[in-house]
Order: sequence, then structure tokens, then C-alpha cells
Amino acid sequence: MKQGTAQGPIRFGVFEFDPATGELRKNGLKVKLQGQSLQVLQVLLERPGQVLTRQELRQGIWPADTFVDFDHGLYNAIQKLREALGDSADTPRYVETLARRGYRFIGTVNGNSAVQATPAIEIPQATPGPATTRKWKPSLAMLLGAAVLVLVLALILGLRTIRRGEVRPASAAVVKVNSLAVLPFQNLSRDAAQDYLADGMTDVLTNDLSQISELKVISRTSAMRYKNTEKSLPQIARELNVNAVVEGMVLPSGNRVRITAELIQGATDQHIWASSYERNIQDVLALQGEIAQAIAAEVRVKLTPQEQVRLSRASPLNLKAVNAYLKGRYHYQKARGMAARRGVSKPREEEKQLALEYFQKAIAENPNYAPAYVGMAEILGVASFFPYPSRSDEQAAKRALQKALEIDPMFAEAHVDHGRIELREWHLAEAGQEFKRAIELNPNLANAHALYTEYLDAVGQSEEAMKEAEITKTLNPGDDTFTWRFYVRRHYDRFIELKTNDIEINAFGPIDHLYVGEAYERMHKYPEAVKEWEQAMTGLGYNDLAGALRRGYAAGGFKGAMHSWVEGWETLSRRGELVHPETVAYIYAVLGEKDRAFAWLEKACDEHTMGMPFLKVDPTWDDIRSDPRFGDFVRRIGIP
Repeated sequence: MKQGTAQGPIRFGVFEFDPATGELRKNGLKVKLQGQSLQVLQVLLERPGQVLTRQELRQGIWPADTFVDFDHGLYNAIQKLREALGDSADTPRYVETLARRGYRFIGTVNGNSAVQATPAIEIPQATPGPATTRKWKPSLAMLLGAAVLVLVLALILGLRTIRRGEVRPASAAVVKVNSLAVLPFQNLSRDAAQDYLADGMTDVLTNDLSQISELKVISRTSAMRYKNTEKSLPQIARELNVNAVVEGMVLPSGNRVRITAELIQGATDQHIWASSYERNIQDVLALQGEIAQAIAAEVRVKLTPQEQVRLSRASPLNLKAVNAYLKGRYHYQKARGMAARRGVSKPREEEKQLALEYFQKAIAENPNYAPAYVGMAEILGVASFFPYPSRSDEQAAKRALQKALEIDPMFAEAHVDHGRIELREWHLAEAGQEFKRAIELNPNLANAHALYTEYLDAVGQSEEAMKEAEITKTLNPGDDTFTWRFYVRRHYDRFIELKTNDIEINAFGPIDHLYVGEAYERMHKYPEAVKEWEQAMTGLGYNDLAGALRRGYAAGGFKGAMHSWVEGWETLSRRGELVHPETVAYIYAVLGEKDRAFAWLEKACDEHTMGMPFLKVDPTWDDIRSDPRFGDFVRRIGIP
């Protein structure tokens, strides 16, 4: 490790580090910190305000001849250092993480701020035609952000030449890329209120690239799991099974936005292409098509005439409409993150209402803005998460989607959402047509493949369903559509194995424990089932039901646990709390109380819950499948 150059102790906050002795003290008292964590601190303090890349840390601290899981070792060292400093990765005072790049010390060192504002450096704007130079003059409040952008770009781009905004390695070669992921863009403004803009850039670029039929593009859902991750790019590329990734940075300033986009080879972390742009915010979404075309050209992908038309849209967008739409998407995603959890109904509804208001504002500003109609429909009546919308809201959602498709008949997401509503209304054939149309328009739209998979299973086309599920898995490795095909086929061991992996990587949250429990119950492994259900109830906020399961099992074994559990659900229903009727029907079916099972199944039919179209193939109902009343339900829904 490089030796410190400081002549005396280094003071920051209430801490003092002595390079000579390697001791860290807090208010004069020695802090227990040693090994690689201490070495990391020393290296960071030697270069305050500078980004130390992961490679620099590796070379400085982990000897080349040492065999070690570097990613794991560095993560642990940083975690221990933060614990010793009382620091946080989310709101750092001392050690800041630059996602997938490295770390820097941002505290005040010996009375001097570690991060100094520097004048903005001129970066050419990427535009067609002859190269032009345009100075960007940020306000004083944005100088710090500009300095960060310059520093990060310098580290990223090294000594490569910038021409017309594009950056290529000195030994540029044709790189064949057929699969990629757009990682979450970074908001460099240090203003969390601008996160919506970075997320919006990620969404739109993902959507644009996914429309290129020769590219496999990972879905937003899978890519967003790597927001603020400390994993290396090669590790991310391996986990997503892609050979390239796109990274981006956004620096807003008033009505102007500076965007940097990069294409990076996954296996080697080598940069293939990069470009910097400055635009008015109303032009930003249109810019994504320009970036997508540049990436397609760089990796030698042929665009169909239809793809060229869609990616060439360059008409300026209404500034207020764009802002409102992106904010609506941001709050909608926050509401989705609260799905199925107890005790968050108020904040969830507040987030949904905020999202709806922003979408409505976008439409008021621009009545021909199709994405805003789709956003409004998803808030009102697209049954994407529990609790399900009312039928009146569902009809309002259909009208919004119809308007979106009048404006843009080739809007694939609108077809997906329309198909979802048709499925919930038991119009199976119409749903299948909508999903197929969405796939035709956007072959990389993972959600369309996932829902088409479910449709095919519902109508008994199991082989085709498995093929679609495999496509879904390649486009969205975090999706569980493929996993569910094993449950439907009663391959419970494989289902549990895959679902347990989802739990380990926290892909879907505590609700996964509920499904694993059902699989264990189908296998008659009752202790394991009860344990999983307890964890699900606790994670979803139903501590009283977790306790009921525990007490019931202790008193009466599996049957006792099931009786206590269903009694708890019935009590919540009488109190007016939201209760999923399929869950209660399932428990009664397991207990052999068929009349009560069918009574709750009737409630599920009345609510048109999302599971009803799959009655015929779902193993959940095997205990009552032979009852004539079950066949009546299947016929009422119209399942062939």
C-alpha cells in the first residue's frame, strides 16, 4: 500500500487518523479498525475529494499474488469502515460510493473541504455535421456537480480522444454486441428531487433500444436492481447474461440537461463508445432515440425501416408535460414497491394519487402525449398489484389506453396493459391477441412475453408457454414467469429451488415465502410450509397472523396452524381490512371445508382477481378440482 505523505495526524469531523501509527481515534479515544478497512481509509485520506477506482484499491491493498474474492473483500472492508465512522452509504458524510466505479472521501480534512469546485470544462456537444464547440455555463450552485461530472468522465474516458462528442478507445475495433442492459442512470446533481429525471432517462432509452429486433435488451425491472450497487460491471454482465452494458449520467440545471451515455463491454469492462450531450429538457426524451441509433451503429446492428422511423422521432416535447410524466412514473414505481404490504395503504394511496395527478397534468399540457395516458391507465385500473382496482376504474383505464392507441397505434406498452385488463375481464382470446401484438411491435418487451406465457398456460398450450417463459427469462432474469411453469407442472422441487434463489437475492420480497410454503404443502412437507408462511406474514406486516400460525402449529400440528391462520384472515375481513379471497379459499380447500372454500372462491370471482383465469391449470386447487362446482367456475370464466 502506498505510504501516506501527511506529516502529522489527519483530522476530519470528530476523528483523527495518524498515518505513522495507523491508528484512528474518535474524540481522543482509539477506534477499533484494522486490516483492509484501515488501509482503505488511509488510501482515501491520501487523496481526499478524488475518486479511487476499484482497480486502484485492488492494486494498492490486495497484492497481485493473493487469491481473494476481491468484490466481497472490498465490500466488507468498506462496510466495516463505515460502521467505525458511523457513516451511511445512502447519506454519506465521509465515504461516498460512485456506483460501479469506486469510492472517494468527501469530508472536511484538516479544516479544508475534500471536494473543491472547479471551473466547468468545455465538452463538445454530439450533433450531426461538422464538429462545433459550445460552452456550458452553469450557475454557481451547479459548479460542484459539474466538477463531479468532469472528474468521473476523466476517470472513465482516460486519455481517449473526444471528437464530436464521441469517445472511442485508441485501438477501436468493431465489437459485436447482441445483448445489453441499460443500467440506472446516475443523478449527478446531488438533489434527490431530480432522481425522477435520471430514472426517466433509463426507462426511455431501455424502451428505445428494446425495439431493435437484432438486440436482446434486458428489462428495466432487472436492470434497476443494480441501482447504487457496488458490484463490478463484469459481475453485473455475468448475472444478466449480456455482453455489453449502457451507463449514463444526468446533470440537470434549470431547463438544461447534460447527459453522458457510454457503451461498455461486459466481460472486460472496456469502453466501446461514449458521448456527451447538452439539451433543453423538452428535447431529452427525443434524444434517447439518437443515443439508441448511435449505439446500434456502433455495434453494427441493422435497423429495419420501421425501427428507424420510431428512433428518429425528434419533435420537441412540451417541457411541462415531460416533467409531469417523469414525476408520475417515479411516484408510480414507489407505489408498486409497497404492493401487498400491510400498514402502508395510506402512503401507497398517496403515491398513487400523486402519480395520477402528474399524469393528468401531463395530459393537460399536451393532450396528444400517449405515454401519459398509459401511465394514467396503470394507476386507475391496470391490475398490476393488489389491491385490485374497482370495475369503474378499470373501464376508465381502458378508455385511457384506447386514447393512447389512437395517438400511437404502435405503442407496445399500451397493448400490454389493454391485454392485462382483457385477461382480468376473462376475455382470454382478446388478451392473447393484445400480448401477441405487443411482442410484434417490441420483441424485447419482457412483460409482454411474461403475460403471453400466462395466457398460453391458461388456455392449455403448455409447450408454447414454456418457450415464451424461456424468452422472458433471457430478457428479464429477475422475472419469475419461468419459475412458475414448474409449479404449474407440479415440479415442486425445482420450483422451490428457483424461488429460494429469488429469496436469497431479494427479488420479490416476503411474498416469495408464501409461494414456497404452498409448494411445500403440495408436497406434504408441512413443517417447512408453516415456517415459510410465518416468514411471509411477518415480512408483509401481518405479525398477528404469523403468531397465529405458530401457536396453532404448537397446539394442533399442521391442521391447527391452518385453522388458526384462516380464523385470523376471517377476523381481518370482518374488521374491513383487505383480504385476498384466493388465499382464504385455498386454506379452506386444504382443510377439506369445501363449502367455505367455494364461498371465498365466489368472492374471488366477484372481484375478478388475477388468479381466476388460471383455475384449470393451477395446482393450488387440486383439493377441490373433482367437485362439480369447480367445473362450473371454469365454465363461467370461459376457460377452454
